[in-house]
Amino acid sequence: MNKRFQEYKTVIFDCDGVVLDSNRVKSDAFYNSVLAYGEEPAKALLEFHQENGGVSRYKKFDHFFESIFPLGDAEQERGHALQLYSQYVWEGLLKCKLEPSLVELRKKYLDSKWMIVSGGDQTELRDLFSKRAIHEHFDGGIFGSPDTKEQILTRELDKENIATPAIFIGDSKYDYIAATSAGLDFIFVSQWTEMADWKSWVDCNNIRSAKTLKDIIC
Repeated sequence: MNKRFQEYKTVIFDCDGVVLDSNRVKSDAFYNSVLAYGEEPAKALLEFHQENGGVSRYKKFDHFFESIFPLGDAEQERGHALQLYSQYVWEGLLKCKLEPSLVELRKKYLDSKWMIVSGGDQTELRDLFSKRAIHEHFDGGIFGSPDTKEQILTRELDKENIATPAIFIGDSKYDYIAATSAGLDFIFVSQWTEMADWKSWVDCNNIRSAKTLKDIIC
Protein backbone atom coordinates (compact mmCIF):
# COMPACT_ATOMS: atom_id res chain seq x y z
CA MET A 1 0.00 0.00 0.00
CA ASN A 2 1.74 3.12 -1.24
CA LYS A 3 -1.14 5.57 -1.31
CA ARG A 4 -0.97 8.78 0.65
CA PHE A 5 -3.82 9.22 3.07
CA GLN A 6 -5.36 12.09 1.12
CA GLU A 7 -5.77 9.80 -1.90
CA TYR A 8 -8.42 7.69 -0.19
CA LYS A 9 -11.99 8.56 -1.08
CA THR A 10 -13.43 6.62 1.86
CA VAL A 11 -11.93 6.09 5.31
CA ILE A 12 -13.56 3.37 7.43
CA PHE A 13 -12.93 3.20 11.17
CA ASP A 14 -13.54 0.50 13.70
CA CYS A 15 -14.92 2.09 16.86
CA ASP A 16 -13.54 0.33 19.95
CA GLY A 17 -9.81 0.84 20.29
CA VAL A 18 -9.63 3.23 17.34
CA VAL A 19 -12.11 6.09 17.78
CA LEU A 20 -12.82 5.37 21.45
CA ASP A 21 -10.62 3.96 24.20
CA SER A 22 -13.35 1.47 24.97
CA ASN A 23 -11.79 -1.99 24.73
CA ARG A 24 -11.47 -2.30 28.50
CA VAL A 25 -15.07 -1.15 28.89
CA LYS A 26 -16.22 -4.00 26.65
CA SER A 27 -13.98 -6.57 28.33
CA ASP A 28 -15.22 -5.68 31.80
CA ALA A 29 -18.81 -5.76 30.58
CA PHE A 30 -18.48 -9.25 29.11
CA TYR A 31 -16.94 -10.57 32.31
CA ASN A 32 -19.44 -8.95 34.67
CA SER A 33 -22.50 -9.84 32.60
CA VAL A 34 -21.95 -13.58 33.11
CA LEU A 35 -20.18 -13.56 36.49
CA ALA A 36 -23.30 -15.02 38.09
CA TYR A 37 -22.46 -18.30 36.30
CA GLY A 38 -19.07 -18.44 38.02
CA GLU A 39 -15.61 -16.91 37.75
CA GLU A 40 -14.19 -19.58 35.46
CA PRO A 41 -16.97 -19.31 32.83
CA ALA A 42 -16.71 -15.51 33.04
CA LYS A 43 -12.95 -15.67 32.49
CA ALA A 44 -13.47 -18.02 29.56
CA LEU A 45 -15.88 -15.56 27.91
CA LEU A 46 -13.44 -12.72 28.52
CA GLU A 47 -10.65 -14.68 26.84
CA PHE A 48 -12.89 -15.58 23.91
CA HIS A 49 -13.87 -11.94 23.53
CA GLN A 50 -10.27 -10.73 23.55
CA GLU A 51 -9.21 -13.42 21.08
CA ASN A 52 -12.03 -12.41 18.74
CA GLY A 53 -11.90 -8.63 18.80
CA GLY A 54 -14.39 -6.96 16.49
CA VAL A 55 -16.85 -9.88 16.45
CA SER A 56 -20.37 -8.95 17.56
CA ARG A 57 -21.62 -9.47 21.09
CA TYR A 58 -24.40 -11.71 19.77
CA LYS A 59 -21.95 -14.30 18.47
CA LYS A 60 -19.92 -14.13 21.68
CA PHE A 61 -22.92 -14.77 23.91
CA ASP A 62 -24.03 -17.57 21.57
CA HIS A 63 -20.60 -19.13 22.11
CA PHE A 64 -20.89 -18.71 25.88
CA PHE A 65 -24.23 -20.47 26.18
CA GLU A 66 -23.44 -23.12 23.55
CA SER A 67 -19.83 -23.99 24.45
CA ILE A 68 -18.65 -22.41 27.71
CA PHE A 69 -21.78 -22.76 29.84
CA PRO A 70 -24.17 -24.83 27.72
CA LEU A 71 -27.83 -24.85 28.61
CA GLY A 72 -30.66 -26.71 26.93
CA ASP A 73 -32.81 -23.62 26.38
CA ALA A 74 -30.71 -20.52 26.97
CA GLU A 75 -32.81 -17.91 25.19
CA GLN A 76 -33.96 -16.20 28.39
CA GLU A 77 -30.51 -16.35 29.98
CA ARG A 78 -28.89 -15.05 26.80
CA GLY A 79 -31.33 -12.15 26.68
CA HIS A 80 -30.64 -11.29 30.30
CA ALA A 81 -26.87 -11.40 29.78
CA LEU A 82 -27.15 -9.17 26.72
CA GLN A 83 -29.24 -6.70 28.70
CA LEU A 84 -26.68 -6.59 31.51
CA TYR A 85 -23.87 -6.22 29.01
CA SER A 86 -25.61 -3.30 27.30
CA GLN A 87 -26.10 -1.51 30.62
CA TYR A 88 -22.45 -1.90 31.62
CA VAL A 89 -21.21 -0.86 28.19
CA TRP A 90 -23.42 2.19 27.85
CA GLU A 91 -22.23 3.68 31.12
CA GLY A 92 -18.60 3.14 30.13
CA LEU A 93 -18.92 4.38 26.56
CA LEU A 94 -20.33 7.70 27.69
CA LYS A 95 -17.19 8.35 29.75
CA CYS A 96 -14.30 6.71 27.90
CA LYS A 97 -11.61 8.69 26.09
CA LEU A 98 -12.14 9.88 22.52
CA GLU A 99 -9.22 9.75 20.08
CA PRO A 100 -7.84 13.25 20.77
CA SER A 101 -6.94 14.10 17.17
CA LEU A 102 -10.24 12.99 15.60
CA VAL A 103 -11.90 16.41 15.20
CA GLU A 104 -8.71 18.12 14.07
CA LEU A 105 -8.08 15.45 11.44
CA ARG A 106 -11.65 15.49 10.19
CA LYS A 107 -11.31 19.20 9.46
CA LYS A 108 -8.10 18.51 7.58
CA TYR A 109 -9.56 15.78 5.36
CA LEU A 110 -13.00 17.08 4.44
CA ASP A 111 -12.82 15.71 0.89
CA SER A 112 -12.95 12.08 2.04
CA LYS A 113 -16.01 10.21 3.26
CA TRP A 114 -15.69 8.86 6.81
CA MET A 115 -17.55 5.81 8.09
CA ILE A 116 -17.80 3.62 11.20
CA VAL A 117 -17.98 -0.17 10.76
CA SER A 118 -18.01 -1.80 14.19
CA GLY A 119 -18.89 -5.01 15.97
CA GLY A 120 -20.90 -2.92 18.43
CA ASP A 121 -24.68 -2.76 18.30
CA GLN A 122 -25.69 -0.38 15.52
CA THR A 123 -28.53 1.37 17.34
CA GLU A 124 -26.37 1.80 20.44
CA LEU A 125 -23.49 3.19 18.36
CA ARG A 126 -25.67 5.77 16.63
CA ASP A 127 -27.16 6.93 19.93
CA LEU A 128 -23.72 7.09 21.50
CA PHE A 129 -22.12 9.08 18.69
CA SER A 130 -25.03 11.49 18.75
CA LYS A 131 -24.81 11.99 22.52
CA ARG A 132 -21.07 12.54 22.30
CA ALA A 133 -21.56 14.95 19.36
CA ILE A 134 -19.22 13.11 16.99
CA HIS A 135 -21.77 11.58 14.62
CA GLU A 136 -21.46 14.50 12.20
CA HIS A 137 -17.88 13.51 11.33
CA PHE A 138 -19.01 10.21 9.81
CA ASP A 139 -20.92 11.28 6.74
CA GLY A 140 -20.73 7.78 5.24
CA GLY A 141 -22.75 6.32 8.10
CA ILE A 142 -22.36 4.48 11.40
CA PHE A 143 -22.85 0.73 11.06
CA GLY A 144 -22.68 -2.21 13.45
CA SER A 145 -24.15 -5.53 14.53
CA PRO A 146 -26.16 -7.65 14.20
CA ASP A 147 -24.76 -7.49 10.65
CA THR A 148 -21.15 -8.65 10.45
CA LYS A 149 -18.39 -6.36 9.22
CA GLU A 150 -18.11 -8.43 6.03
CA GLN A 151 -21.84 -8.01 5.38
CA ILE A 152 -21.69 -4.27 6.01
CA LEU A 153 -18.67 -3.70 3.79
CA THR A 154 -20.08 -5.81 0.95
CA ARG A 155 -23.45 -4.05 1.13
CA GLU A 156 -22.01 -0.54 1.24
CA LEU A 157 -19.61 -1.30 -1.62
CA ASP A 158 -22.52 -2.63 -3.70
CA LYS A 159 -24.49 0.54 -2.91
CA GLU A 160 -21.44 2.61 -3.87
CA ASN A 161 -21.56 4.28 -0.47
CA ILE A 162 -17.94 3.18 -0.14
CA ALA A 163 -16.05 4.93 -2.92
CA THR A 164 -12.67 3.48 -3.77
CA PRO A 165 -9.83 3.64 -3.11
CA ALA A 166 -10.85 3.03 0.49
CA ILE A 167 -9.02 2.12 3.68
CA PHE A 168 -10.07 0.44 6.92
CA ILE A 169 -8.41 1.45 10.21
CA GLY A 170 -8.74 -1.19 12.93
CA ASP A 171 -7.14 -2.82 15.94
CA SER A 172 -7.91 -6.54 15.57
CA LYS A 173 -7.25 -9.53 13.35
CA TYR A 174 -10.91 -9.61 12.43
CA ASP A 175 -10.75 -6.01 11.20
CA TYR A 176 -7.88 -7.02 8.91
CA ILE A 177 -9.74 -10.08 7.62
CA ALA A 178 -12.93 -8.11 6.95
CA ALA A 179 -11.06 -5.29 5.20
CA THR A 180 -8.89 -7.45 2.96
CA SER A 181 -11.81 -9.73 2.11
CA ALA A 182 -13.58 -6.65 0.78
CA GLY A 183 -10.53 -5.56 -1.20
CA LEU A 184 -9.76 -2.59 1.05
CA ASP A 185 -6.42 -1.34 2.29
CA PHE A 186 -5.83 -1.71 6.02
CA ILE A 187 -3.84 -0.08 8.81
CA PHE A 188 -3.55 -1.50 12.32
CA VAL A 189 -3.64 1.02 15.21
CA SER A 190 -1.94 -0.26 18.35
CA GLN A 191 -2.43 2.32 21.10
CA TRP A 192 -5.56 0.76 22.66
CA THR A 193 -5.58 -2.75 21.21
CA GLU A 194 -6.05 -5.74 23.51
CA MET A 195 -4.07 -8.04 21.20
CA ALA A 196 -1.11 -9.22 23.26
CA ASP A 197 0.77 -10.46 20.17
CA TRP A 198 -0.08 -7.62 17.82
CA LYS A 199 3.53 -6.64 17.05
CA SER A 200 4.63 -10.10 15.94
CA TRP A 201 1.36 -10.54 14.02
CA VAL A 202 1.67 -7.33 11.98
CA ASP A 203 5.36 -8.01 11.33
CA CYS A 204 4.72 -11.60 10.24
CA ASN A 205 1.91 -10.56 7.89
CA ASN A 206 3.62 -7.38 6.64
CA ILE A 207 0.71 -5.23 7.79
CA ARG A 208 1.09 -1.48 8.01
CA SER A 209 0.69 -0.26 11.57
CA ALA A 210 0.91 2.90 13.65
CA LYS A 211 0.54 3.75 17.31
CA THR A 212 -2.15 6.41 16.92
CA LEU A 213 -4.57 7.71 14.35
CA LYS A 214 -2.64 10.93 14.10
CA ASP A 215 0.54 9.01 13.26
CA ILE A 216 -1.19 7.61 10.19
CA ILE A 217 -2.81 10.58 8.58
CA CYS A 218 -0.76 13.63 9.44
